[in-house]
Amino acid sequence: MSTAVQENRNSVRPPESSEPEKTVVRHWRTAIIFTVLALVTLLVCAISAADDTVVFRLSETRDTIRLGDVALGSRVTGWVLAVVAICMAAVAWTAGSKGRKVPWWCTAVFWAAFVIAMLVWAVSHADSNSLSLPGLLGGSLTLAVPLIFGSMSGLLCERSGVVNIAIEGQLLFGAFSAAVAGSVSHNAWVGLLAAMLGAVLVSLVLAVFSIKYLVNQVIVGVVVNVLVSGLTGFLYSTVLSRSNVGLNAPDHLPDYAVPVLSKIPVIGPVLFDQSVIVYLMYGVVFLIWYCLTRTRWGLRTRAVGEHPKAADTLGVNVNRLRFWNVLVAGAVAGMGGAFFTLVSVSSFNKDMTAGQGYIALAALIFGRWRPFGALFAALLFGFATNLQSVLSLLGTTVPSQFLAMLPYLVTIAAVTGLVGRSRGPAASGVPYVKE
Repeated sequence: MSTAVQENRNSVRPPESSEPEKTVVRHWRTAIIFTVLALVTLLVCAISAADDTVVFRLSETRDTIRLGDVALGSRVTGWVLAVVAICMAAVAWTAGSKGRKVPWWCTAVFWAAFVIAMLVWAVSHADSNSLSLPGLLGGSLTLAVPLIFGSMSGLLCERSGVVNIAIEGQLLFGAFSAAVAGSVSHNAWVGLLAAMLGAVLVSLVLAVFSIKYLVNQVIVGVVVNVLVSGLTGFLYSTVLSRSNVGLNAPDHLPDYAVPVLSKIPVIGPVLFDQSVIVYLMYGVVFLIWYCLTRTRWGLRTRAVGEHPKAADTLGVNVNRLRFWNVLVAGAVAGMGGAFFTLVSVSSFNKDMTAGQGYIALAALIFGRWRPFGALFAALLFGFATNLQSVLSLLGTTVPSQFLAMLPYLVTIAAVTGLVGRSRGPAASGVPYVKE
């Protein structure tokens, strides 16, 4: 009897699940990158490092609160940071073997160790083994300002579904407009407003052809850049460089030192003793972040960039929103263009933006189409550019050709996904035609 009951139970037992077991997806790219760079740090900054002392100055002579200098042995520092980098690479291998992403703290510690090790090594090979950190950081922020404005312009466009290759043209025409208007009016604020309006005109061309006439957005952006470069170059050669009435001598925007905050050691003079356009940059980044993530406009903008058809069914006028966002993006880029002629130098020069618009686009990709991500990416590019100049002035033995390549190597690493995969808005670059 018990045998019959057992057989009956076996006959009604549910079949085993035929679903395949979930395979663990292992992520090895970050671990491989960390390992290679850790070995480079070990070989260059530790084993073959010179036994010198590197001095980092934390304060300038004009600072109210002065901190003492920091002296580091180049070889000892290289060994310590190489060990740290190797440990972080081991953490990356462990996370990759378990199918997990590398922890953010591991990535932050690794890159901090790598950058500091390379900086100590480069300064140790210079004629002057002393480096001012406030000067290095302040110059990096200054060089990053147009990149930040340009990346914010690209962010507004691409979040709306429009690829903005024309950032270079917007920056260049903004710089030209600021120089002319500021010189004629003898007022830097008028020059800033003219820069914004000039860049809006460039954005208008991009919006009309890419949104209304459905022309390929990348092609339109490239053509606009070439057009602006040729137009400003022609006007510079025929009007500005031959003018006797002062069409290319604008006033500078004023500098402001924020009370109390500007006295903070190291970061105070860097962040809070700057030109007014730097403070405008702080406000623009925060405002874009807040509006994109906390307002109805931001929700609609993100919907238009990801799934315009779904947004259309909910009553959003897709092309009108895209059109206005592109114009606003032009105004943002215009402020970055004004930086060149109202802050950096005192006159407009032919093609003075020198490809900064394309680097701003790379910062946008590096920052994963997020306001603060693009901000920190632009700061990284500014740091790389300023480091090249600082090391050249210090007389380092590092080949000047390598230093000149440094900002562009960082750019290539960003756009090729070497530091992580980036996915832009799904509808970016795809024209929308209402059915």
